[in-house]
Formats: sequence, C-alpha cells, structure tokens
Amino acid sequence: MTSSPITNGRKWATLVICCLAGLVLAIDMTALHLAIPGLIKDLNPSSTQVLWIADSYGFALAGLLVTMGNLGDRFGRKRLLLTGTVAFAVASALTAGASTPEMLIAARALLGIAGATIMPSTLSLVRNVFTDPKERMAAVGISSGVVGAGIGLGPVISGAILDHFWWGAVFLINVPIMAAVFVAGLVVLPESRNPNPGRVDALSVPLSILGVVGIVYAIKEAARGGVGQTQVLVAAVLGVAGLAVFLRRQTRLAEPLIDVRLFRRAAFSGAIGTNLFAMFAMIAQSLIFAQYFQLVLGWSPLKSGLAGLPASVVAMVGGVLAGKLVGVFGRARLVAIGLALTGVGFLLYMLTGTTPDYPALLAAMLPIGFGMGLALTVTADTVLASVPKERSGAASAISETATELGGALGMAILGSVLNSSYRGGLDLPAGLSGGDVAEVRDSLGGALDSASRMSAELAGQVVDAARHAFVGAMHVAAVSSAGLAAVAALTALVALRRVPKVLTGDAVEGSAEPVAPARV
Repeated sequence: MTSSPITNGRKWATLVICCLAGLVLAIDMTALHLAIPGLIKDLNPSSTQVLWIADSYGFALAGLLVTMGNLGDRFGRKRLLLTGTVAFAVASALTAGASTPEMLIAARALLGIAGATIMPSTLSLVRNVFTDPKERMAAVGISSGVVGAGIGLGPVISGAILDHFWWGAVFLINVPIMAAVFVAGLVVLPESRNPNPGRVDALSVPLSILGVVGIVYAIKEAARGGVGQTQVLVAAVLGVAGLAVFLRRQTRLAEPLIDVRLFRRAAFSGAIGTNLFAMFAMIAQSLIFAQYFQLVLGWSPLKSGLAGLPASVVAMVGGVLAGKLVGVFGRARLVAIGLALTGVGFLLYMLTGTTPDYPALLAAMLPIGFGMGLALTVTADTVLASVPKERSGAASAISETATELGGALGMAILGSVLNSSYRGGLDLPAGLSGGDVAEVRDSLGGALDSASRMSAELAGQVVDAARHAFVGAMHVAAVSSAGLAAVAALTALVALRRVPKVLTGDAVEGSAEPVAPARV
C-alpha cells in the first residue's frame, strides 16, 4: 500500500533521493581500498585485522539483505531507508574517527548493516512509485547507471581526498550527504508496505545469515589461501547446510522470508542469474583496473580512477537507453546483446601491453560499460516486475544478494586465474635468492617491492618479467570473462524468452507456470 497519491514530480524526486543514497553506497565500496595504506600506517593493524577491516562490511551487508528486504515490505520501505541513512551516517563518522583496528572493524560492520537496509529499500521504492512499465524501466535504468557511475567515481573522489586529507576523510563525507538524504526523504518519500505482511519467522533469519555469510566467507578465504584450509571447509559446510535448511523451511511456511517459488518463473531466475554474472564480470574489470593501471603502468590512484571513468559514463548511457531499446529488441535479446558487447570488450583487452595505450583501453572499456548498462537495467526491472509490488523489497534483496555472491565468486575465481597464470608466465632471471623468488611469485606487488631492494640491473629484469607475466595473466582472465559472458548471453536468450516486451505493473504477462500455494 502507499499512504497518498503520487504526483509526477514526487515520483521523480523519489528517484533522485534513491539515486543519491545508492550513489553513496557505490562510492563507499571502493573508498576503503585506497584508504588502506593510510590506516595501516596510523592504526598498525595485524594482517588478519586488515582482512576483517576489508571484509566486515561485505559480510554484514550480504548476510542481512534478505532480512532487511522483508522488514521493508512488512514495516515500511521509507521507514527502513530513513533508519538506514541515519545508521550509515553514524557508522561513517565512527569509521572516520576509529582509533583502534577493533573499533574500525566494528564500525565497518555497522556500515554493512546500514547498507543492507538501504539497498533493497531504494529499488522497492522506485518499483512502487513507478507503476507504468516504460517509466519504471527508465527509472531503473537511471538508478542502475548512477550506481555504476558511483563505482567508477569512488577511486576518483577517494584519490582526490587522500591527496589532501587523512584516510578517514573518505568516510566522513558520507555524513552530510546522508543527512541531506534523510531530510529530503522525510518530506518527499511516500511510505509503502505489504498490506498483509504476516509474521517474521524467527528461525529463518539466522539461517539466512548463516547460509549467505558462510558461503561468502568460504569463497573469499579460498581465494586468499586455497580450498584446503580448515576454516574454508567449515564455513562452506555451515553455509551450504544453513542455506539448504533455510530454503527447505521456506517451502513449508505459509509466510516465508523468501518465496523460493519465485524461482520457478524463468524471468525471475534468469534475471537473478544475469545479475550474478554481471557483478562477477565487474569485479574482473576492477581487478584489471586496480593492478594494471597502478602496478604495470605506474599511474597514481587519482589518474587510475579518472582513466576508468568513461566505462561508468557509458554504463549510465546504456541504462538510460535500455528503456527505449527493449521495445525494439525485447528483453531476452537486449540482455543477450548487452552481454555479447561485454564479451567483446573483454576480448579487446588482448590489445593492451606493458606500455600505456589508452585508446586500446577505451576500446575495451566502452563496450563493457555500455553492455553492462543495458543488461543490468533490463534484468533489474525484470526482477521488480516479475513479483507483486507488495514483495518488491524481498525481490530486490534476492537480487542484491546475488550480486554480492557474484562479486565474491568473481574475486575468488578470476583472482585465482589471474594469480595462477601470473606465476606460470614468470620468466625470472638467474641470481635471485629463494626468498626473492617466493616474493616475486606471490604477486606483482610483491615483485615490485622485492625489486626495490635489488641492484638496478637485476631489479629492471625482475620488474620487466613480472609486468609481462601479469599482462599475460590479465589476458587469460579477460578471455575467461569473455567466455562466461557468451554463456550468460545464451542463457538469457533461453531464460527470458517468454517475457514479453512490456510487463504489467504487478506481474509478468505470459510468465512461467503459476505459483502453487505454500504448505504449512
């Protein structure tokens, strides 16, 4: 239900507020990466604490998305969003002012909890105020484009701030922005909720958290230290078991936390799968940018951020154009076209080398950005349109959870491909000690650090070998991503083929079989 009639101006003002909240979250995803050297110098955390500083945000966010999406459906999306903006501002201030590693880890976890309230709320609010299918897709396209631009702006803004201020300043800027979102949202946002929400199943909440966090943790730890680690195996078992019990329980509840029967709809499950791959691919590009620009080409963080910005701009353009193009190509074909362009872009990374060639980089970045903008807009809108408005928060949470899992998988799988190919492609000169060889083989960053302690001639040979090996590994990861994009494109053609060009305001016309009633 919605508390009052929505005027046209209020609808677009709602979109602006939701976009601004999403923009802050997107920028914050990359802020920590550039801030880590400064906070290590100031707080002197252990290597384990550095990992928890980096991961506590993602674990809290991923684990609570499903629960928070349902809370928004039940108690009000506006209420949840405004609560989240206050919590995010407070957590940002605590993060900026953290004086110990433990305090920073706790503050980052609080940021993740707040982010979990904001992410599904923004999409579900957009879904509820834009009931016209064409307007809704345009709004989703703008929202997706802004978030994509935010991911690209993160390194630019953070790099500019860190050139003049201490590391905490990259988080402190969130406070006035979230304050503005809160005040504007209090006045403008309409309240909406499920008129018949039912009760929250107390056991489903911890089961969903255990399942998602366990799997994400296992994937990330496997990427760092290998699959055979005890903590990886324990986390994987707990995660899979928790998720299996959770899903089984949802099929037996009259009022489930997640209506797993939604996945019987090809439109819904196909869109979720595409979102997972999209984040997988975006992480791949992020890996390429972060290391290639700075460690191979030697560019500063700010210059690296600016170099990657065109991809975010064209992603926004693709998102805006998707609403017009879907009427021409249909959903399945447009998503497939977007993913095919993404695959072509990854293949064009083969043109890059160890010396700067920005036109070649642009040739790769632009089709990836534009293709992602097309695909993600259509799939995000399909997820929202495939379910009743009353369940939009839960559907948005499922979509966001898939992107988190996709990001973790991308980091783990493509990171492993990158590292393995790098080690296999190294052609090191003679005369290196065993310790130097181990450090050089560990990573490109380790190779550059080790080379700084060698003679000029030997250092030059090591750096040249390491950079060539990394570029070769980058090409292998890019080709792997291109292959996955092709598979995802074919999958989208099949999964979304029964979705018509225009969706109704409440459900998919001609969608998959009707959903059977739940068993108690």
